[in-house]
Amino acid sequence: MNDILVLPTGALADACLAIARSSVSRPIVDHSIRSFLFARLLADHEGCLDDAEYDEDLLFAANIDRVWEAIALHASLGIAHRRGLLTSLTHRGVFIDAGRITDGVADGLRQEVLSAYPRTSGDRSIADAIVAHASRSDAAAPPGSLAFELLRQHREAEHARVRRQESPERRQPSWPTKQ
Repeated sequence: MNDILVLPTGALADACLAIARSSVSRPIVDHSIRSFLFARLLADHEGCLDDAEYDEDLLFAANIDRVWEAIALHASLGIAHRRGLLTSLTHRGVFIDAGRITDGVADGLRQEVLSAYPRTSGDRSIADAIVAHASRSDAAAPPGSLAFELLRQHREAEHARVRRQESPERRQPSWPTKQ
């Protein structure tokens, strides 16, 4: 196995991974791991591995254990870059995983990460998890956030599905008909 795929070990890393695996779906855990690996590759590419702010264990924890906080930061453009090196790396790692950023990580390394932790084509589990979380309260999906937009799209699709089920053949006309 290539060193880029080696995950941190130790009490913090093990606890974070155990919590994530017991509380969120496998696709979200894999997304979090891919995001960490991409963030670490970015740190290496940008020469940050020896930076006083860089702590690989905390970077791993930020990607794995704090899933909903991370999603909130990813969904609010401009905030992550102001929150320091680890938050910025985490944010950009997520966007590399989502295919929104293509620079900073060599294609060969990106493919190696995706081979080890595949991203299923058409998998909506992350978007569905955001919608489920956003459905809990207005505070979980403030206007302008990714959660708000995904919830809006979900509700529109649900309304369209209901309207299709109420097709003209199924509806009783409100006016008299010839018998």
